[in-house]
Amino acid sequence: MKKFNTLISAKLLHDFMSGNLKNVRVLDASWHLPNLKRDAKKEYGEKHITKASFFDIDECSDKTSQFDHTFPRQSHFEDYVGHLGINNNTHVVIYDNSEDGFFSAPRAWWTFKTFGHQSISLLNGGFPKWCLAGYPTTSDVPSFVKEKYSASLNKSMVKSFEDLVRNIEKKEFQVVDARSAARFYATDAEPGKGNPRGHIVGSVNIPYKSIIDPDTKDVKNPDDLKAMFAEVKIDLEKPIVATCGSGVTACCLALAGHLCGKDISVYDGSWSEWSVRSQPHQRVSSTDREE
Repeated sequence: MKKFNTLISAKLLHDFMSGNLKNVRVLDASWHLPNLKRDAKKEYGEKHITKASFFDIDECSDKTSQFDHTFPRQSHFEDYVGHLGINNNTHVVIYDNSEDGFFSAPRAWWTFKTFGHQSISLLNGGFPKWCLAGYPTTSDVPSFVKEKYSASLNKSMVKSFEDLVRNIEKKEFQVVDARSAARFYATDAEPGKGNPRGHIVGSVNIPYKSIIDPDTKDVKNPDDLKAMFAEVKIDLEKPIVATCGSGVTACCLALAGHLCGKDISVYDGSWSEWSVRSQPHQRVSSTDREE
């Protein structure tokens, strides 16, 4: 079977889909912020890449958590992806239909990767690039025979609230926040549930959109991504943890690190958890920039 890179073009995916899709599954992992008032699953039902299944980030999550789309338990992930016709040898290609083509798809990519899946790619430019190229879409929902899937969790890729609390004193890793600068610096309100504004003390800001080349709408090349990290004094030779609003766009920075040859862990609870569990001295809730 053909080996794919982490990022594949719409043309390459289209050309391959014209042949044998037996060992490939395409997933639409679209998810949108509540304030956008978009229904990702409804939009998938109306238009998606032919033979793509919907990967529901909210459904494939730990339902016992008080926070949204928390990282799923291993048994649940195995069952969920098995029902999508995915086994350990399946090559998975993931995309989303966000405006920039990269928003929630990296979250699904990171989840697969954290559970040890080896063969996985993201559609560069996402659904917008696919549609721009005029490649086929459909409203038909495919069905596949359930497969057996066995996950192997890499616990180091998922950081907890307690890990972040300890890090304030121990400084074991660098913390990078993928939210917009306006949300990071508390000038914009948090979407959805009205959580307090601000950011984790000691963290720096790289908005997730920074990974996209504004001209090509593809992910930037590794040299530009390295420069992006260097600009905010993040050392790729040292441990890094990404955070955001609820653990979704943090995975865009995990993807950027991966393309630079660096594993970046994700604080799953992110600001949704930190803003309600942390102490006042553990967060910066103003427009002040830390020295």
